[in-house]
Amino acid sequence: MMRKRHYIYPDGDSLIAAFKCEVDRFLREVEELGRPAHIALSGGNTPLSTFRMLAETTQADEWENIHFYWGDERMVPPDDSQSNFGNAWKYLIDPLGIPKEQVHRIRGEGDPEEEAQRYSKLLMDQLPIENGLPVFDWIWLGLGEDGHTASIFPHQLDLWNAGELCVAATHPVTGQKRVSITGTVINAARRVTMLVTGKNKSHVVNAIVMKEGDYLDYPAFYINPNSGFLEWFMDQDATSWL
Repeated sequence: MMRKRHYIYPDGDSLIAAFKCEVDRFLREVEELGRPAHIALSGGNTPLSTFRMLAETTQADEWENIHFYWGDERMVPPDDSQSNFGNAWKYLIDPLGIPKEQVHRIRGEGDPEEEAQRYSKLLMDQLPIENGLPVFDWIWLGLGEDGHTASIFPHQLDLWNAGELCVAATHPVTGQKRVSITGTVINAARRVTMLVTGKNKSHVVNAIVMKEGDYLDYPAFYINPNSGFLEWFMDQDATSWL
């Protein structure tokens, strides 16, 4: 299925409501298929709001075939406020009572290099393999105002293009250590959705969509899943430069 689309909503609330409808549709499809499905979650404020809505409007049995993973993680303990896993656990997984065996986190308290290797093996063990690569059913991603996605930052495109499934990364400003899936894994997914809100992202959105300025430096520009199933959900603020 070829489906590369941009959806623009008046504000963040309407974006999240529309995305929630997509999640509902996906959950019904998975139930009909009767097989496990594998989703990689994102960090960031927009996903947090999405988690809250899903926790309030869905039931645990709707998620019984869903396995949760993460596109990236900060190397902090799971109870740290910066932990992507910790926030998803707090606002979505624990409120719904999702069984722990459906949750496959990146261990932020570990050594980043060792954890990148461990998580790579986990993906190979848990996900369907196609053309030698683990395949997610759906990856949710955010966009940084510097053009990064997952934890691959501008001027780190060697990590995006790495042959590995997961890599240790470093935030270029703070020096914080992270683990991230690579572009190889992202572009192998059956579906990829970008969730982008805020005027602070608008210059990057414009550069990527219009192929202007420094767009070739932005890792998010290189999201191009082999399936052709790519969506950008954006509010009007994020598209104010278009």
